[in-house]
Amino acid sequence: MPAKTALDDVAGPPAEAVAPLIRGIAVLRRLTEAGGALSPSGLERATGLARSTVDRITATLARTGYVRLDGRDVVLTPRVMELGNAYLAALRLPALLGARADALADELDESVSLAVADLDGIRFIHQATRRRALSVSFRIGDLLPAERTAPGALFAAERTGAEWARWRTRRAADPQDAAFPAVPPRPASAPEDSEERDGFWQRDGFEQGDDSQQGDDFQRRADRARRDGWALDDQLIEPGLVAVSVPVRDPATGRTACVASVVSHTSRHPAAGLRTALLPRLRTAVAAMEADLREAAPSRPGPAPSGLATWTTASKHELGREFVESLARGLTVLTAFGEGRSALSLTEVARATGLTRATARRALITHEHLGLVAPGPDPRTFTLTPRVLDLGFPALSRTALPRLAEPHLRALAERLREPVALAVLTGDGTEIQYTAGAGASRVLTADITVGARLPAASTSLGRVLLADAADPLPPDLAQVRDRSYVLADEELESGLRSIAVPVRDRGGRAVAAIDVATHAARRTLEDCVHDLLPALRATADRIQADLHTASRFTRVPPT
Repeated sequence: MPAKTALDDVAGPPAEAVAPLIRGIAVLRRLTEAGGALSPSGLERATGLARSTVDRITATLARTGYVRLDGRDVVLTPRVMELGNAYLAALRLPALLGARADALADELDESVSLAVADLDGIRFIHQATRRRALSVSFRIGDLLPAERTAPGALFAAERTGAEWARWRTRRAADPQDAAFPAVPPRPASAPEDSEERDGFWQRDGFEQGDDSQQGDDFQRRADRARRDGWALDDQLIEPGLVAVSVPVRDPATGRTACVASVVSHTSRHPAAGLRTALLPRLRTAVAAMEADLREAAPSRPGPAPSGLATWTTASKHELGREFVESLARGLTVLTAFGEGRSALSLTEVARATGLTRATARRALITHEHLGLVAPGPDPRTFTLTPRVLDLGFPALSRTALPRLAEPHLRALAERLREPVALAVLTGDGTEIQYTAGAGASRVLTADITVGARLPAASTSLGRVLLADAADPLPPDLAQVRDRSYVLADEELESGLRSIAVPVRDRGGRAVAAIDVATHAARRTLEDCVHDLLPALRATADRIQADLHTASRFTRVPPT
């Protein structure tokens, strides 16, 4: 078995916990820690589970759409982000405050993040990252040790004595921060040179000495953060990285709801200069965020999931023992939460999922044991915790559209035995640029080179995108918009036919297009419409479903 992480419960599971659900969540966590993909044998080693158990769990997760079996690897899919989306939607903070964070990042030309407390750590719920040669690599869902961050000091300023005692126990058990894979491990020992050693401990956020002294140092930083109302990260994570943070307070309780941070590096802003260069504007932005929270209308419950219990039963009948129904049903409980459904009773969870109260209760007991749910404001209710973000979200939170589309393109190319491509319009709208593709095993086939550009008006891909890009449209493009596809017949090259459809974002805007190319001798125009178009549209729908899930709380770049 691997070493326990910050998310592994040290106590044994309660008697009513669902063991297959515990094992399935362990598989999702190990996949997340590995960056989103592992072989079955790698999962066997990482989880300590038998290979047959790993195979049944991954088959079940593949059936739910949370992973795909890609050659020798088990790969997380964008659909697993539905679990983290449920938490973020229930929390509401990213939806209410994300635009303010993005605007501040644009104004300062620095990265801006929002983070919440997660026991002894802090976890990111929003990131507005600047694209530079030197840029911050943290992702939504990443967990950092509180003592090595500025937000951690602000959250620690509100800790109780019992919470400080728990933190000290965790620090003593994991002095190198091995349980936090998103940060570099803490150096095992300080340098021998006295002057260098003193700088090392200051940079690392601790005074030289035993664990008790180090804890005292963090508590002093927390006390200072309480007095000042802001906190500084002077290279606590790694040399060169600095940040300044301000708490965003809940208007109902006055406690810290989340912490907003501006992150830079010492070549742009020395730590001592953050107070004058960045803090005033950050405080202004936080004041606006707090006003947004005060003025926010109560959230209206969105549609709850339905028919989940029926679906899992049908899957069990179809796949037999290879489908672990208790795992699938346990995961559906997490998706019962969401916008307007931040705190649910057992009855409400059962009603939303279609599960029996007994089944829902055992799943909630299991999730509470694993730290994924906690008691709600009413003792009879439950809420999701930030730990839900650890189930696949960080590994996928920076997925670009081409990477998201590639498995779907490969499947379509294999099915049709024709080359398939994804393209976007260039900035001036005159050309398309290929961003992903899948070839076909034919002697005569279209050559798709990622990065290549072609005139938009001469390609089916380009005309589909142009039909969505301007208003009013010329008559020929108006017809394209109405029927939502383009069939190009030997316009770019003799013998080359292609048919294309748009890929639309959550707002319905065509952000890309996919096409199938063929030779005129292989398929008539009627064949292209009757045979290729339905398969092409079905693939576009799958790509759009993944795009809509992945982009609900993160930005999915088109290239």
